[in-house]
Amino acid sequence: MQSNLVKFPSVKTGDKSTQQKERAATKYDRAEQQFIRLLATEDLDNQLDAETIDANEFERTLFSAIRAAYQNGYGNEQAHRFLQRILYRINRLKLFWYDDLQHYTNERSLYLLSCRNQIEAAWQEWELAQIDVAALQKLNVKQALTERANADLDPPLSENSRYIREEMTVAGYCHLLAIASFDGLVEGSRLSRILGGAANEMQCTLVRVLLEEYGNGRFSRKHSTFFAQMLTEFDMNTEPEGYFDLVPWEVLACDNHNFLTTERKRYFLRYNGALTYFEVAGPAAYRNYLTAAQRLGLSEAAMGYWELHIKEDERHGRWMLDDVALPLAEHYPDDAWELVLGYDQEKLMGDRAAQAVVRSIRAAELAV
Repeated sequence: MQSNLVKFPSVKTGDKSTQQKERAATKYDRAEQQFIRLLATEDLDNQLDAETIDANEFERTLFSAIRAAYQNGYGNEQAHRFLQRILYRINRLKLFWYDDLQHYTNERSLYLLSCRNQIEAAWQEWELAQIDVAALQKLNVKQALTERANADLDPPLSENSRYIREEMTVAGYCHLLAIASFDGLVEGSRLSRILGGAANEMQCTLVRVLLEEYGNGRFSRKHSTFFAQMLTEFDMNTEPEGYFDLVPWEVLACDNHNFLTTERKRYFLRYNGALTYFEVAGPAAYRNYLTAAQRLGLSEAAMGYWELHIKEDERHGRWMLDDVALPLAEHYPDDAWELVLGYDQEKLMGDRAAQAVVRSIRAAELAV
């Protein structure tokens, strides 16, 4: 799944720190390849119990990566990347990809569940340590959500936003599309995981958001179709996950966090707080991308997805705040602070991912 768009700058092999990084990368790559083989192993759990297959190397690497990523401040970048890739490979089994049915043979494997839980437990503790949860529990939730949404609707331009608008090249734009395709080609899929259950006005609003993301059931109007058209304009790969190897771990973390909060109904408020931020703040980011495309003189097809999202997500942001988040705060007064936690986590993780994407774009442009 490696992109053919960019080549990253070479490094001097004689540098000691570089050699250490290369050895670590080799170790993590070898462990990931073993894990991929485990995923495809028929009757995985029973084979592991019978010791007819060996997962020792993967497990040793997994444990060491958890220590390196989450028990040492900000953590080791390569360890973060390895863990988020492993976690994503497990989580993606919750969605159907219209591929070989044998790929799902281990979707209910207890071994995979154990691997997921080990990563998530350490990772979530690390993420929560970056937020003052006690302070959130004392907030006037409705006021906090409203103030945050008003501020994030049209924020001042950051340095990264100005770079995208004013400096990013066509090569950088293609690199942006490659990374963004990871989400853009499976538009809204994780939202579908929370829609079942009792009917009420809040649920119906969430269904409306999903339906619009899915073009109201028309493939030609589905948002992912518009994204694919942007890729086609540059003769790029339109297969989902086609540029998986380009995706920074910070972006993978956002996706894995969404999987966690949609799969666990106890985190329902956190997810809806996060989705509120995502829909409120989305148009500001898409305007950056649209401005860049217009400056570069690109075609309508090469930027149509951004225009569509600016229009629809402005409406979705209002729906999420007024018709979902604020009513949920009334419905769950004792737990309503979790909406703000979800909102703030999504912003923190989203900002971190955006910075990683810009770093990746800059590196790609230097390599051209």
